Amino acid sequence: MSELIQAIEDYHIETEPYYQPCGDEIEIFEAAYHNQLPVLLKGPTGCGKTRFMEYMAWRLKRPLITVSCHDDLTASDLVGRYLITGGETKWIDGPLARAVQHGAICYLDEIVEARKDTMVVIHPLADDRRVLPMEKRGQLLSAAAEFGLSISYNPGYQSVLKELKQSTRQRFVALEFDYPSAELEQQIVAKETGIDATMATRLVKFAHMTRNLKGSGLEEGASTRLLVHAAKLIRTGIKPISATQSAIAQALTDDAEMLLAIQELSTSLFD
Repeated sequence: MSELIQAIEDYHIETEPYYQPCGDEIEIFEAAYHNQLPVLLKGPTGCGKTRFMEYMAWRLKRPLITVSCHDDLTASDLVGRYLITGGETKWIDGPLARAVQHGAICYLDEIVEARKDTMVVIHPLADDRRVLPMEKRGQLLSAAAEFGLSISYNPGYQSVLKELKQSTRQRFVALEFDYPSAELEQQIVAKETGIDATMATRLVKFAHMTRNLKGSGLEEGASTRLLVHAAKLIRTGIKPISATQSAIAQALTDDAEMLLAIQELSTSLFD
């Protein structure tokens, strides 16, 4: 048991993550958490949802267990399974079960990417029951009072087949995220990377240019995360045009014409 408790303690975030609020998301999340309400984060890739969760876990002084959902993620991956170790069959808790038992915050990132059977175990946790079905053990695990559940998804990117169902959505308090204002985004890029304000301003302007191409050849424009990547390259001596090409353009598309168009945008700002 002591080893398990130590493992949970390892999920505590000791140093305050840098996060700049864009609205009243901090107050709403805190109110939801203290009322044992689950939270849904909606917004584009790289706009700060994960950083926000890290900041809130630090602020609330709770361990944060993050699960990046994908096509092969099953309910057993979240809840746990029996494994044979040393000739013995042992039950190994999954990340969701550990969070439920020990009052951690569990963050399921891009939940719609997981298999549909994951919703079966999430639903009873996300309403007044606050229980986790453990079918393989024939148990219902009641959540600790400090347990918090958060999920995220990108409504502008997901296909119709992977849309979040109303039966799931209506269990959650929803927070909508978007890219920060230009001024705030410049501050974030400068703070995160140490580049000067002038270069941060140019990078943000470049990002807005690519975001205007969404739906006209790009599925997504440059995220704040990609701006930080480019800024870090620039700060270590890479020329801005090369940095934006590698850290932003190539990350956004493989289409030759779109790559050329983005490079022209970059040249107009940085050459």
